[in-house]
Amino acid sequence: MDITDRKLLMLLQQDSTKTTKELSLKLNLSVTAIYERIKKLEREGIIDKYVAIIDQKKVEKNFVVFCHLKLIQHTKEYLTRFEQEVTKLEEVLECYHVSGDYDYILKIYVRDMEAYREFMVTKLTTLQHIGSTHSTFMISEVKNTNIITL
Repeated sequence: MDITDRKLLMLLQQDSTKTTKELSLKLNLSVTAIYERIKKLEREGIIDKYVAIIDQKKVEKNFVVFCHLKLIQHTKEYLTRFEQEVTKLEEVLECYHVSGDYDYILKIYVRDMEAYREFMVTKLTTLQHIGSTHSTFMISEVKNTNIITL
């Protein structure tokens, strides 16, 4: 990956809807060269996918909860089972296995506190092997980006 690939990736992270022509003008390369570089980055798995970022307020999913979760035991079976089950929960957009006092941190998007309570009672707490949870609610978003500086 050279400096041009890095610049191209930065531009695509800012707006992946830019055409190869627009990108070629910014990078002073031919449209074909840009196209080939993008295809190479996709083949190599550096570009994983393209997505639309949704305004969570406009779809009424702007109540964000960080749920710290502890399992009753740290066996491979319990970890694997929990991870398989949590990936099926549509309210959970991110889940990280972490070190420290808790085993996992979940980032959950729901409509409001009532929706979160319903999620906890009917979905999350029904998963097996959960020992305890601790919920933290977002007050305001200070920084949220998907751009990785290269």
